Amino acid sequence: MIDGEKTMMREKNRVALASVIAAVFLTGIKLGVGLWTNSLGILSEALHSGLDFFAAVLTFFAIRVAHRPPDHQHQFGHEKAENISAFLETLLLIVTSGWILLEAYKRMVTGHAEVDVNFWSFAVIGTSIVVDFTRGRALSRVARKYQSQALEADALHFHTDILSSLVVIAGLISTLAGFPIGDPIAATIVAVIVLWISVRLGIRSVNVLLDRVPDNTQDRITRAILSVHGVAGLRSLRIRQGGGRIFLDAVIAIRRLETFERAHRIMDEVEESIHGAFPRADVVLHAEPAEGREESTRDAVQWLVQQAGLSAHNVVILRVNGALHIALDIEFPRSTGFRSAYERAADIEGTIRREIPDIADVHIHLEEEAPEIIEAVNVTAEETLLLENVRRYVQGVSAVRECNDLACYRTPRGLKITLSCAIDGTFALKESHDVVNAIERGISALDQRIIQVFVSSQPA
Repeated sequence: MIDGEKTMMREKNRVALASVIAAVFLTGIKLGVGLWTNSLGILSEALHSGLDFFAAVLTFFAIRVAHRPPDHQHQFGHEKAENISAFLETLLLIVTSGWILLEAYKRMVTGHAEVDVNFWSFAVIGTSIVVDFTRGRALSRVARKYQSQALEADALHFHTDILSSLVVIAGLISTLAGFPIGDPIAATIVAVIVLWISVRLGIRSVNVLLDRVPDNTQDRITRAILSVHGVAGLRSLRIRQGGGRIFLDAVIAIRRLETFERAHRIMDEVEESIHGAFPRADVVLHAEPAEGREESTRDAVQWLVQQAGLSAHNVVILRVNGALHIALDIEFPRSTGFRSAYERAADIEGTIRREIPDIADVHIHLEEEAPEIIEAVNVTAEETLLLENVRRYVQGVSAVRECNDLACYRTPRGLKITLSCAIDGTFALKESHDVVNAIERGISALDQRIIQVFVSSQPA
């Protein structure tokens, strides 16, 4: 168990145990004074506090059960023990409210409501208000901090006691003023308050047990997910709640051209964003590829080729009279048969035509992928005459300021020339690229043995 979970458990257990002690104290003094004075209002308060005691005990044990780790039979953990506890408290409150209403009705009908109002009647209620206020505030603070419905239910019990205690005081005062029926009337009001709180708690508990999504939770999680850069959309989202924990699984859309590593980082950022809104959320994410809003036609062509397990280069797209003419090179594994390569290329062409609108032609050049490593021999010292011709040619290009690092390598297929050129730094990228292409073509024409020229460029 991590330190944060240990701290949470200690705080919740401490405040729950303190509530049990407070409920025992209040029940005892209210019951004693209620029997002494024969005040139904105080007796109803004693029963209410007795129920608070039972509820506090139930909450105390429910919290301990809820913090057990997941096991084979409870794979989502035991968090809903808190919600079951809150639901049982609700049932007990409803039963108690019914008894109080029945007894109050009998006293109002029969008129037997002799109440001995004395100092202790007011003292016990005043003490109850102070204790209820202190415990209710402590429980509410911890309940909000850890989103504990069981502690929140316990806090509502104590807050309700404050309201009902004030009503009982009004009933005692009315009895002193010569209106004895005020005591059962006060008890009736207490019962109605308790019943209203009970129904409210019951609905909330049942909603959690039935996996109803809490208000605004889905909107908050949706905003947290879509706020992450790289998320192209939210395909599905399912949420359930147990105790103070949110369990959710979501399917998010990520731009299909993203690398696996980048997609994984995006999912990590989504999880962090959700935890920013719900720190104790248990998150399961699934990512699906999606066409991005900024995806170009060239990107789409290359992605479609990748889905066939191949790679494309030299993708050229022309727009003629509103229609697209696409040409590309596709590399096939070495030793692939011509017919097999042709059939796979035909399938790729069909896919491109289906996925990209307004296509007039698709021309695919078939080629075998180059080996990862080519065995070569450095023949720079042997090809001095060739390299001198190359140097003179390059220095004759007006855009070139300097030529160096000339080297020549012999491969099984022919010669490869490499060199570095300093080009006019005021050029645009396209201009410098055109210069490099022209240099490579010019050098290739100097000797038929040259199969490849590679020019690296830098601004002069």
